Amino acid sequence: MSWTDERVETLRKLWADGHSASQIAAEIGNGITRNAVIGKVHRLGLSGRIKAPSSVAPRPRAAQPRAHRPGPAQRSHSHGGGGGGGGMVRGNTALAYAPRAYEAPAPKPLEEVLIPMSERVTIMELKEAMCRWPLGDPASSEFRYCGGKSDTGVTYCPYHSRMAYQPAQDRRRNQEKRQMMQIKG
Repeated sequence: MSWTDERVETLRKLWADGHSASQIAAEIGNGITRNAVIGKVHRLGLSGRIKAPSSVAPRPRAAQPRAHRPGPAQRSHSHGGGGGGGGMVRGNTALAYAPRAYEAPAPKPLEEVLIPMSERVTIMELKEAMCRWPLGDPASSEFRYCGGKSDTGVTYCPYHSRMAYQPAQDRRRNQEKRQMMQIKG
């Protein structure tokens, strides 16, 4: 199987006429496969052809309100793909209509909480409904706990709970960011 000048010219002509890669492979024959045709088309830079307009003009559609209207790539599968293309999206064009990955909204930054010295408590002053978030160096005489109000049975105040109990996905994302910053810095 080799691409002779004659085969390349046949490929160019059939491709320009709108034939599919399978049809071109069948026409050329002699061991030329559909995939070989596709590869040669890309190497020759012929992949950007425009489809010929349909002989039957599309009839106007009445707009109907819908909660969710599937994109072209999704609609093509729901009609069974029966004959004539019927708006079917294939190949590189399908990537343009591919559904986008869900991007979670960026988390709101945690507000800065300043804990007055009067609320900070030592280990001896901790009560059941007080936040046990450590502040400072445990070896220092200035070491204290937050002491803010927490619900019974909950270790931390709402602010420190958000810091302590991050979803695993957020922890991984934050860890990756820190690693990238270390690499850059």
